[in-house]
Amino acid sequence: MTDQHFNRREALQISAALGAGLWLGTSTQSTRAAANEKLNVAVIGIGGRGVANLNAVAKTDNIVALCDIDDKRAGNAYERFPKAKKYTDFRRMLDSMENQIDAVVVSTPDHTHFHPSMMAMTMGKHLYCEKPMAHSVWEVREMTKLAAKKNLATQLGMQRHALANMHRVVELIKSGAIGDVTEVHSWIASNRGMPAQPVKTVPPPKTLDWDLWIGPAKFRPYALNAKGDGALAPYNWRFWWDYGTGETGNFGCHILDIPYWALDLKYPTRVDASGPEIDAERTPTDMHTHFAFPANDKRPGLKLHWYQSKKGPAVLKEKGVKLKGANTLFIGSKGMLLTGFGSHKLFPEKTYEGFKAPEQTIPDSPGFHKEWTDACKGGTTATCNFDYSGPLTETVLLGNTAYRAGGGFDWDAASLTATGNDKAKPFLYSKFRKGWEDFLS
Repeated sequence: MTDQHFNRREALQISAALGAGLWLGTSTQSTRAAANEKLNVAVIGIGGRGVANLNAVAKTDNIVALCDIDDKRAGNAYERFPKAKKYTDFRRMLDSMENQIDAVVVSTPDHTHFHPSMMAMTMGKHLYCEKPMAHSVWEVREMTKLAAKKNLATQLGMQRHALANMHRVVELIKSGAIGDVTEVHSWIASNRGMPAQPVKTVPPPKTLDWDLWIGPAKFRPYALNAKGDGALAPYNWRFWWDYGTGETGNFGCHILDIPYWALDLKYPTRVDASGPEIDAERTPTDMHTHFAFPANDKRPGLKLHWYQSKKGPAVLKEKGVKLKGANTLFIGSKGMLLTGFGSHKLFPEKTYEGFKAPEQTIPDSPGFHKEWTDACKGGTTATCNFDYSGPLTETVLLGNTAYRAGGGFDWDAASLTATGNDKAKPFLYSKFRKGWEDFLS
């Protein structure tokens, strides 16, 4: 490890300042590089998904700092970017390089999105963050508000938003091709969840800083499952509530992006959920949540269903529709549209024989990561900026909240209040362990 941890006093000073909306450094407002200049980018989390984000941003801009808590998981990134400074603790990195960084990429596990993102944005740094934006509804709202306050260029890692098929689907729905949409069904065909319990506590690998991996979350010792794999790291954390958000958090932002964009959705007013018996620690292998959205000036009110189901939802068989790779069914007053990320189809097929698609109005993306780096330089706002992706992520996490709370509730987005189910409130907010809690100030 190339840097020392902050001591407790330093960590509390920084987190307290952030919690109060203050920072003693010099760069508290956003800065925009000129369009022909290169950004100086710091990347936090360079293993797994982080590698793809690092490589994409490095095509156009300078990588000046790399941060990861696992030297082995980081792979050969340090060797590929020898001029970039190497860090283990993101707080040390941001503090020491504040005046040398324009923008930050966060690609860590869900439970550690909030703290580095808030610290970077408080400093006025533009932010690319992997999905889901954060670990609780409250965290997402705080990040969304801070990004707007600082006038920052943001992008959530919903890379499929740039796919041409998604553009064509949005154009079809907005053009009225299937009439008024009052019902949408979206799903992930998966039964992942309920990971194996740890069976053996062992020292963490020498390359891994386990305390920093845990970060603000509930501490658990490093342990192995019966197969001899890490019970939490490097991947199974996704299916433990203290660290991940399950398949809903994993794929919900990608898939629900389709109806969110096509139907101009924002905040639901009612959330319901059902599924197998609740496990307090681990995410389920299947679940069904649904959200009621009020009418707006572009469409009537509607119900949006989300499923984690290996076989997909029953509505597909009921309606007699199928399409390989599908994940979303729009039901309208004139017909239906079934789509995935790569293809789509209108139903009933006879009704749409000879149908002429509407004119293409959504421009091709210059590249999902380039959207963000261009926005950092004063260009067009990135398509998955936090004003758009924040409410979407909140909705995804509200589905998890309703499932964990054992039932539904009415939702007041303005006040983050769930009414009708007292069990919901604890799941809407975050509880940070000692040394990290002052972000709640």
